[in-house]
Amino acid sequence: MSLPRVCVIGAGSSGLPVIKALAERGIPFDAYEKSDRVGGNWVFKNKNGWSSAYRSLHINTSRARMEYADYPMPADYPDFPHHSLIAAYFEAYLDHFGLRPRIQFETGVRHVTRATDGVWHVTIDRGTAHRYDAVVVASGHHWDPRGPSPRPPGRWDGLEFHSHHYVDPTEPHDLRGKRVVIVGMGNSAMDLACELSRENVAAKVLLVARRGAHIVPHYWFGKPLDQLLTLPTWAPWPVKRAVGAFFHKLAVGEMTRYGLPAPDHRLGEAHPTVSSEILPRLGRGDLVVKPGITALDGHDVRFADGSTEAADAIVWCTGYNVTFPFFDRDFLAAPDNDLPLFHRIWRPALPSLGFVGLCQPLGAIMPIAEAQAKWLADLYTGAYQLPSEPEMEAWIARDRLAMFRRYVRSARHTMQIDFDEYLHAAGRERHRGQVRAKAAGNGLRIPAIADRPRPRDAHDGFARSP
Repeated sequence: MSLPRVCVIGAGSSGLPVIKALAERGIPFDAYEKSDRVGGNWVFKNKNGWSSAYRSLHINTSRARMEYADYPMPADYPDFPHHSLIAAYFEAYLDHFGLRPRIQFETGVRHVTRATDGVWHVTIDRGTAHRYDAVVVASGHHWDPRGPSPRPPGRWDGLEFHSHHYVDPTEPHDLRGKRVVIVGMGNSAMDLACELSRENVAAKVLLVARRGAHIVPHYWFGKPLDQLLTLPTWAPWPVKRAVGAFFHKLAVGEMTRYGLPAPDHRLGEAHPTVSSEILPRLGRGDLVVKPGITALDGHDVRFADGSTEAADAIVWCTGYNVTFPFFDRDFLAAPDNDLPLFHRIWRPALPSLGFVGLCQPLGAIMPIAEAQAKWLADLYTGAYQLPSEPEMEAWIARDRLAMFRRYVRSARHTMQIDFDEYLHAAGRERHRGQVRAKAAGNGLRIPAIADRPRPRDAHDGFARSP
């Protein structure tokens, strides 16, 4: 049997390892990247307009936990590199493995449909249509800004924009000397609050904590936190949470000590907020913490504690929507960012559609995407066979139950995974699937177009991929 032809959408941090895995296995594919370079979200002012990187951005997970296993980051990189170094790393990865000619740059995917025979019809923005046996979506999920939900009532006459569009204190709007309200308690909110509250930048910074958060520093006891606080994958979650909470209280203390509201959840029950700078700034009084906004009135902002503050600008650090503009919504969508998947890759009824990097790990996405890419390549070559649909549905149900029991209910916590635990579980399932494939004699479940009956009309309107 021929190998299936694959369409890869995106050449960011998740798409790159997919391209490499397919190329190494000799699997035919076309990779489409809307930008003129690789790196996706890590390309500052990316030509595709989707990057949320701001000028001062550094990674929040250490490079040792972020790099691809088969291509370590340079040893002279700092523990938490600037975004420019990460973008350079992706370019070096691309050229080291000779993958640049395999990507069609400045080519977006306009529309993807699946025919009744299982073949995928992909229309690119050049207007041509192509046929594929499988599609891999690696387009990321931090590019479609999600506004406040619900939006505070009232009229707002000042500046406002989402953190996705923030570049620096002067772009997209000049915030120097202005009174700025920052809404959110995630990593972007912390970075922007610190940057704008520095001397001679904003006149006043108000940080709106709608829900308290456990803020953790980059370093504990002289080592990057994500390298220090690791326990065996077999350790029960309550034990891990207790250990983490003990050291957090020892090293950081109570959030209320810094003027922040007490979190309404325990450590580990929400995606962590990493910042070594915000707590000292709060301790120095460089910014003011406020509860949720209850109303807007011209240039006045009313808060849940009954106070009112005059402001010039609001920056919404309220997360992102998970969207797929190339799919029809009645075919595939993620309402409230929820898209159940088997090991965050497959929908049980659609094994020829794979997602890479569509998860929110407690750690970096790159090693996760690398493992998922190799797993998909196993499926396409027949080395791995998926379980039955009922088995996959049962696994998804168990996984979702555990996730929703652990995390605060919100659109931010619909695809959470633990870094080490995910890789361990993925390795075990990949091995089981390899055993299934050997027992079946041929694990290939995705037929190739070359093995299907040819269309009667040779001029069927589809471009032939080289």
